[in-house]
Amino acid sequence: MSEFRNLLENSKEQVFTAEFPAIDAGGMTKVEKYAKEFAPWFTAVNSTDNTSAHAHASNVAVAIAMKLHGLEPIMQIVCRDKNRLAIQADMAGANLHGIENISLLTAGDEPETRRVFDLDGPQAIKVATVLNKGTYLSGRKYLPPSNFYIGSIENPFAPPHEYRIERAAKKVEAGARYLQLQIGDNPELLAKFCIGVAETSPGLHLFPSIILVKSAKALRRMDSSVPGVSISKEFIEKVEA
Repeated sequence: MSEFRNLLENSKEQVFTAEFPAIDAGGMTKVEKYAKEFAPWFTAVNSTDNTSAHAHASNVAVAIAMKLHGLEPIMQIVCRDKNRLAIQADMAGANLHGIENISLLTAGDEPETRRVFDLDGPQAIKVATVLNKGTYLSGRKYLPPSNFYIGSIENPFAPPHEYRIERAAKKVEAGARYLQLQIGDNPELLAKFCIGVAETSPGLHLFPSIILVKSAKALRRMDSSVPGVSISKEFIEKVEA
């Protein structure tokens, strides 16, 4: 059992996760540097999958590299870029290297990229649940079965807001046990989402995001360029002042 899963399921200890920087050039030296910085502070760290809809070193490769340097990965798989064969290949590849924590998400798209979206987030979660039962999606045996600790991403700030609570419940029904939440600048919507999820999906672990920014310029970039993120003009102006 992963330490991340053990702490969430069997203790009341507060658990913190983070997002590993996207890796381009720099090789294992860069991975080692970041791993040493993250290890003292976080139980598990996301290995992203072409974050912000830009190409980087693969999610599986970075997750393996993180694990080799003593950092427990949460490997993300994004449905935007992959059909069901590629998604299952990512899962099988991760399982081959003992990676248990995975996070399935639909994610957005950039105009130059041909969209795939063979599956959406809840459907991809179901695929991981099927592998945990000992078969591929086709019914072909996958033995011994995987032991994935399955999670996803949700955006409490995106309309329609009530649907976000329903979507969280669908992800739980498919097999998700934790959700990492997208960033936003509206605490009231975050609270409403968390209360709604507590009522409809008790026992689901939620990870609201904390983001540190150096300037209003970074917020403007996220608002304009990061799929699924919307930062209000009023909040950006407040930071700028």
